[in-house]
Amino acid sequence: MDIVRTAATDGNPEMADAAVEPKAPSEIRREDYQPFAWLVPETRLDFELGLDCTRVRAGLTVVRNDKAAPSRTIRLNGDGLVPTSVTVDGEPTQAFAMDGDDLLLTLSGEAHEIGIETEIDPSANTQLMGLYASNGMLCTQCEAEGFRRITFFPDRPDVLSTYTVRMSGPKAQFPVLLCNGNRTGAGEDGDSHWAEWHDPWPKPCYLFALVAGDLIARSDSFTTMSGREVELNVWVREGDLERTEHAMESLKRSMRWDEEVFGREYDLDLFNIVAVSDFNMGAMENKGLNIFNTKYVLADPETATDSDYDAIEGVIGHEYFHNWSGNRITCRDWFQLSLKEGFTVLRDQLFSADMGSEPVKRIEDVRVLRGAQFPEDSGPLAHPIRPDSYREISNFYTATVYNKGAEVIRMMRTMAGEEAFRKGTDLYFERHDGEAATCEDFVTSIEDGAGLDLTRFRRWYAQAGTPKVGVSLDHDGDVARLRLTQTVPPTPGQPEKEPMPIPLKLALFDRASGKHRGEELVVLDEDSAEFAFDGFAEKPVLSINRSFSAPVQIERAVPREELVFLAARDDDPFARYEAMQDLMTGYLVATVSGDLGANEREAARADIAQAMQAVIEDEALDDLMRGELMSMPSQAYLAEQMLLADPGRIHAEREALKADLGARLAPQLHTLYDRAQEVAFSLDAEAKGARKVKTLVLAYAAASDAEKAAELAAYQYDRADNMTDRQGALMVLAGLDSGARTGRLLDFYERYRDNALVVDKWFSLQAASLHPQVVDHVKALRDHPDFTLRNPNRVRALYMAFAANPAAFHAADGEGYRLIADLILELDPINAQTAARFVPPLGRWRRIEPGRSALMHRALERIAAAPKLSRDTFEQVTRSLG
Repeated sequence: MDIVRTAATDGNPEMADAAVEPKAPSEIRREDYQPFAWLVPETRLDFELGLDCTRVRAGLTVVRNDKAAPSRTIRLNGDGLVPTSVTVDGEPTQAFAMDGDDLLLTLSGEAHEIGIETEIDPSANTQLMGLYASNGMLCTQCEAEGFRRITFFPDRPDVLSTYTVRMSGPKAQFPVLLCNGNRTGAGEDGDSHWAEWHDPWPKPCYLFALVAGDLIARSDSFTTMSGREVELNVWVREGDLERTEHAMESLKRSMRWDEEVFGREYDLDLFNIVAVSDFNMGAMENKGLNIFNTKYVLADPETATDSDYDAIEGVIGHEYFHNWSGNRITCRDWFQLSLKEGFTVLRDQLFSADMGSEPVKRIEDVRVLRGAQFPEDSGPLAHPIRPDSYREISNFYTATVYNKGAEVIRMMRTMAGEEAFRKGTDLYFERHDGEAATCEDFVTSIEDGAGLDLTRFRRWYAQAGTPKVGVSLDHDGDVARLRLTQTVPPTPGQPEKEPMPIPLKLALFDRASGKHRGEELVVLDEDSAEFAFDGFAEKPVLSINRSFSAPVQIERAVPREELVFLAARDDDPFARYEAMQDLMTGYLVATVSGDLGANEREAARADIAQAMQAVIEDEALDDLMRGELMSMPSQAYLAEQMLLADPGRIHAEREALKADLGARLAPQLHTLYDRAQEVAFSLDAEAKGARKVKTLVLAYAAASDAEKAAELAAYQYDRADNMTDRQGALMVLAGLDSGARTGRLLDFYERYRDNALVVDKWFSLQAASLHPQVVDHVKALRDHPDFTLRNPNRVRALYMAFAANPAAFHAADGEGYRLIADLILELDPINAQTAARFVPPLGRWRRIEPGRSALMHRALERIAAAPKLSRDTFEQVTRSLG
């Protein structure tokens, strides 16, 4: 699930002047795809490991590809490498040429053995791509194009090879040597030792992995559905072992679930997970050797929140599920990235829903989609889930490819039904096992297996933009008529769009009884359509896009009384949540726009409070779901509902509504808090729900009665027996200007200063707080001894939390924009991949009111003018500027 490509100059000062200049990189187009002229059926690698110098000997068996256009030349990609030796069929040769970073060889026969030696310096690799050092250990990250930083190779996903690897190094420094596949041998030679590994399954080089270091393992085993026993290990540093139980149990649950739900069985004798503290993304699905950010492995109640536990389970599931949807079947080219990522995101979402609360998980997934992907789809970086072109592939590891890709496949599942969809996925695995496939291969398999006609549905893969569905319901006699329209907004490079099939689950409620006669599925596949429903003496109340059956924006005028009705009585949990969100969103958009008078404001607030009170007092609800229904729409989501957003006004009006609800419902909220306080700690749903609503009550209290909230939050902090309660209390305190804030922040740091992941929380809580001096706090934290630009987790903890804090990031004087621009410029030479991911918040300038918009644009121009920007950052900035 991780990303990508970096500049070739880190650790190589002789190449500094050859760094990428600020000019447009060449465009790579999907329509230009050609199979590689040479197959590489076998790859042999020999590593002499060292932190400062690692010698790599690569042996490639290459055979002409009779399905490709013939070529005597083979291009072996490199990135910052210098060959120290090149052989062809065992004979040294100088008959090669360098084309930029790539090595070109001319071969006369049908099959050859190529040998190449290189030396690399892992300790100088700050980009964390290829082979790099992390706190004394060596590890790799090769997706998308990191393998070319290790050795010369055709670094593209359609070149599949079996790998045999020998690793050797000082035993005292690297007592554990791990690689893909099964271990086939090991031995010692004085102070050094070695291990050999073989992966029998052909794979692209982006799935290669190596780890060497001083590690210990939690070990277990899993018996597959065919009776094979698989050895399982979760490798961590000494001192972290006790925090790996949840990770191991999540792995075993993932393996069992994939057998039961998708019929997929694990195919090696060994499955290793390694936790690494320096990692650009969340985790990587390397065959048999998954490498994880420590954030998604380590957990215990004292140091991890309920959200951390859920994320660990979900990410471990995601990477394990890639064994089939990504490894056994991989991508033909990087334009097909959603083939593996969209499908696997859906699989991990379904897994997490089965392991916990299905409706709460669905709401969480939609919140992520709306918070990250919808803005992407309406901005300068919009692209289809299967892009037509790119300049830097790392910039396409996006919410569109992942999350929207999952929603598109979920729609196929909705239209087919679960049983038929399973037939389609079985057919996909059967047809394409061992291949580098395409999105079209997947759609065709679902089409054939499920018996669907997906001709028009393919437009979801080709068109960017979030469809807007207009909805109106009329009533005449005993017939209710539903009229639907769809428009797909213009996006960069796609001014005109064709209608796409949109499956919409709906129900029509009788107003008097509060009942409906069953959920129905309609598919809108034209610009407009009308559906008639008989048997309604009175106009029913419409519940539409239930369970969020399609990733669209619903546009309809719904009377407040109908939203109150649905918020209280809809039996679809997502639709009930949506009604509550619509109630608050409609009010806040109208107040920010100045469309409500004083009397209208009061009436709307009273309706919202009535609906919220019904939620608080509904004994049929569990607290996990109650917490979702009590949550306010985010400021980012509210901004997306406006043509031009004023972040200052949105923040002010949202806080005012929160304060009003906190004051109106104070007795009910405190009764809820007292009840939740009585629930003892555990990891079951009841206890997790109780902790969730306690934090929400504190947040409403902080807006309405800061002094009382500070007292209650300090009380909760001091008596907390778990991180969820302690962090929830500190989150509220961090936003208040009270004495309790300073003391608890200091206590939190001193209590956990030796735990990097919890110190990350300490940075994030302050950067994301509602305190009026957040900008100054972030500047001070930048100079804290524990802050470093060389650890992506720490950078994200401080600066991504800040960029996601609208009140602070959108400070009227532009200081928030300057902070992020300064970070990008400083971070780009160190870790371009991480730096580039801070550009999109600035890229929203077109949707912000003129004053702030000009300041955002100026910040982007300053970044664009910097010399020698990385390809990653340059592409993001130039596309954002337009």
